[in-house]
Amino acid sequence: MSFETILTEKKENIAFIILNRPEQFNTFSSRMAKELNAALLEAEADEDVRVVIVKGSGKVFSTGIDISEFPGKTPEEYHAWISGMDKMHFTIASMGKPVIAMVHKFAVANGAGLMLAADFAFAAEGTRIGTTAINVGLLCTGPIIPITYGVGKKKSLEMLLSGDMIDAAEGEKLGLINKVVPAEELEEETLTFARKLAGKSPLALRMGKEFYYKMLDMPFAQRFTYNAEVFSRLCGSEDAQEGVTAFLEKRKAVWKGK
Repeated sequence: MSFETILTEKKENIAFIILNRPEQFNTFSSRMAKELNAALLEAEADEDVRVVIVKGSGKVFSTGIDISEFPGKTPEEYHAWISGMDKMHFTIASMGKPVIAMVHKFAVANGAGLMLAADFAFAAEGTRIGTTAINVGLLCTGPIIPITYGVGKKKSLEMLLSGDMIDAAEGEKLGLINKVVPAEELEEETLTFARKLAGKSPLALRMGKEFYYKMLDMPFAQRFTYNAEVFSRLCGSEDAQEGVTAFLEKRKAVWKGK
């Protein structure tokens, strides 16, 4: 599929999806939201791809939704509009392949939402992150949802209702970012982590990610019932047998993803 607002490329078995509206600071148009989801699903379907990295072209990662699309909609049209912007959360969570956000300069509003929707996030030092929609009389209700899984009520509400920005260092302390690195090292550090994931069993990665997202909504005891189901299923896989054998034989495992 050809795209107008994003670029795609592959290095080794890692897919890159690049937000490509640099003159608009990679703000989300409806088209870009739709194309991002399509590109993610293409990477998921590509058997050669094991990990996906999402980044922004130009000066920033993304500064939110293109506000020029805001005026003149009916309530039903606003509902469809914001649902399209937030679809990336469901797409990424439904994928078996890990998605890493590689963030620089600014990740604001829906840009912060994309960083938070990703399974992992690496950021350049000095990057500013904000759920800032309240500053124009709106709310970053979509981006705040994944924040609440790891950040307490007071900080979540502060981010939602104050519109204040935080820097990447605070984002790392809060658990919103995996690692903050100098800007010139961002791509290599992100690639190093992506390669580490790509070297694991594709089956274990897929099952592990699926387990995590399904487990979140389960009561405590049900999580352990589901855990036993997933672990026992994995034990019977070719990859698990190969992994244990390779460990005992002190050699590198050859994964089949089965």
